Amino acid sequence: MESGSVTTPFGRRPMTLGMLASQASVRKIEPGQSIDKWKLYRALCEAKPLLGVTDRALAVLNALLSFYPKGELSGENGLVVFPSNAQLSLRAHGMAEQTIRRHLAALIEAGLLIRKDSPNGKRYARKEQGGEIREAFGFSLAPLLVRAEEIERLAAEVAAERLQLQRLRERLTLCRRDISKLIEMALEEGGAGDWNKIHLHFRAVIDRLPRSPSADQVATTLDELELLREEIVNQLEMQVKAQNESGNAQHFERHIQNSNPKPIIELEPGFETKQGAAADDRSAGSAEPITRIPKNEERGGKTATTNSASSANDRLKSFPLGLVLQACPEIAAYGPQGSVGTWRDLMAAAVVVRSMLGVSPSAYEQACEIMGPENAATVMACVLERAGHINSAGGYLRDLTRRAERGEFAIGPMLMALARSNSPVSGRTG
Repeated sequence: MESGSVTTPFGRRPMTLGMLASQASVRKIEPGQSIDKWKLYRALCEAKPLLGVTDRALAVLNALLSFYPKGELSGENGLVVFPSNAQLSLRAHGMAEQTIRRHLAALIEAGLLIRKDSPNGKRYARKEQGGEIREAFGFSLAPLLVRAEEIERLAAEVAAERLQLQRLRERLTLCRRDISKLIEMALEEGGAGDWNKIHLHFRAVIDRLPRSPSADQVATTLDELELLREEIVNQLEMQVKAQNESGNAQHFERHIQNSNPKPIIELEPGFETKQGAAADDRSAGSAEPITRIPKNEERGGKTATTNSASSANDRLKSFPLGLVLQACPEIAAYGPQGSVGTWRDLMAAAVVVRSMLGVSPSAYEQACEIMGPENAATVMACVLERAGHINSAGGYLRDLTRRAERGEFAIGPMLMALARSNSPVSGRTG
C-alpha cells in the first residue's frame, strides 16, 4: 500500500511545487473510489489537446496501465506500478528507453503520474509473507483517479468542440455551393449586376480561410458568406419580380387589344367583295395571307440559316472579359504584345490559337456566325485550356457550333468549371 508521506525524486532530479501539489492531491481520494482504467484512458486520449500531452506519451501511459493487475483503479488495491524500462519498451512496441524516460517526465509534469523513488532509484515492491505488497516503488497512478472527473469533463468539451466544427464545416460547404451555383446561374441567364466582381469577392473570402481552420475562423467566414448569399438571393428575387410584373403588363395589354371577337381587319375582305362575286374569289381573297408562307420558304436555305444563326447568337450570353481570362489564362500569351486587354485582343488571339490547334477557317467562321465573334473567341480560349483532353479541336468546335445552333449549348457551365479548376484554392475543405 502507499504511504501518505511526501516523496522526493532520486538523484539529481529536483523537487518542484507541481510535484508537491500532485502528491498533496492524492490524499483527497475517497474510500471506495474507483474507475475503469481503460475507460479513463479513452477519455485521456480524447482530452489530449487540453491536457498538453502527446500521443507517444499516452502510449507509454497505456503500457503502464497494462502493468496494473486490476481492471479498475482503486486505492484499496494500491496504485503503484513498478516495471523496468526494458519491460516498458516491450509493452510500448519497442520504443527506445531514452524516449520512454522523456515521455515519463512529460506525464509527471502534466500531473498524470507521481514518481515514487526507492532509496537506490530502482523500481520494486516489498511483499508480506502472505504475498501481499507492503510497499512499492515506481510510478503512482493516483493522480488519474483523483482527476478522473476533470479528465472526463475535458474529453466531453473536446468532443463537443469537434462536433461544432464539423457542423460549421457542413454549413460552410452548403453556403459555398449555394453561392457558386447562384453566380453561375446569374452569369448564364444574363442577370443584371456586376457578377464578376461578386465572384471575385466570394473567392477572396474563401482564400482568407486557412487550410486547417479553427471553429472561430470557420464561423467568421460562414457569417460573411451567409450575408453574401442573402444579398445575391435578394438581388435575383428583385429581378424575377420585375420580370413577372413586366410580363403581366404585356399580357394585360394583349388582352385589351384582342378583346374584340371580330376585328375590323378580319372583316375587311368580306366588305370589299362585290355582291356578284363568286365564292371562289372570296375564298381566294381570305386565303391570301396563308399562301405567302410557302413563298418565303422557297426563297432558299441561306435565309433560314441566317435566321437560325441570329436566334442562336441571341440565346448565347456573353460573359465579362475578366472572367474569361480568369478561367482561361493561357489565351493571354497569344494576344498582341503577349497580353489580352480588350475583346479585340481576345479575338486576335483566338485566330492564332485556331491556326495552332489545326481548326479550319471555315469551322471558325461558322462558329463566329452562329455564336457571335466574342463567344466564338471565348470557346476557342476554353478549347485551348482543355487542349490536352481533346483529340480533334476542329471536330470539337464544329460539334459545339451545331449544339449552339440547336439551342443545346451554353458557355456558362464550361467557363465556370474552368474557373474553379484554375482557382488557387480549388482543393481546399469547406
